[in-house]
Amino acid sequence: MAVREKEMRKDGYLPLFETKGAKGRIPYWLYAGSMFMGICLICIFRVSHIPAQRDFGRLAWIGMFMAELWFSFYWLITQSVRWNPIRRCTFKERLYQRYEKVLPSIDVFVCTADPQVEPPLMVINTVLSLMAYNYPPEKLNIYLSDDGGSDLMFYALLEASRFSAHWLPFCRKLKIEPRSPAAYFATACEPTDDPVMANEWSSIKVYISKLSACS
Repeated sequence: MAVREKEMRKDGYLPLFETKGAKGRIPYWLYAGSMFMGICLICIFRVSHIPAQRDFGRLAWIGMFMAELWFSFYWLITQSVRWNPIRRCTFKERLYQRYEKVLPSIDVFVCTADPQVEPPLMVINTVLSLMAYNYPPEKLNIYLSDDGGSDLMFYALLEASRFSAHWLPFCRKLKIEPRSPAAYFATACEPTDDPVMANEWSSIKVYISKLSACS
């Protein structure tokens, strides 16, 4: 709690991102320091050993020196972005906390036409994942447009509306990701540390299995 209070901004909200220095800076500083010393030694050597005016290769020597000066200048410029690299970690969950009252209302349209090409289960999983968005429910409107007018799609949507009464609280309670039932149960493992949660998890999985069989 003390850490959270320390992170609080003057406006009373937690920051939306955190800036951290990248790892491995000290080894790079040592490497850059050795490179800089090498460049300086090369420049000193070029200046102190310029051939005389009548010597063969004077122009080539000066040309090489100019090229090395250009390389040195370019290398020094690039150190401005390499000397102290940083990483920014964003906290997207804090975005909702800060702008909850000013978030706009949004309409999401899910379109389908052929239940053979677009299985009802796939469409329903899309609808359920949209309904489980971390967004104010009163500002989120989801529409399903079925150009084919399939009775199977209508029945699947009816079953999904009943299943959403269990799925949405389950998502908010566990804060699961992804929020598509099919995608979640394909990768998630049953929680074993909490018997109550394990029982709820199993009942949700059985329900989605029945919904899959009906579709």
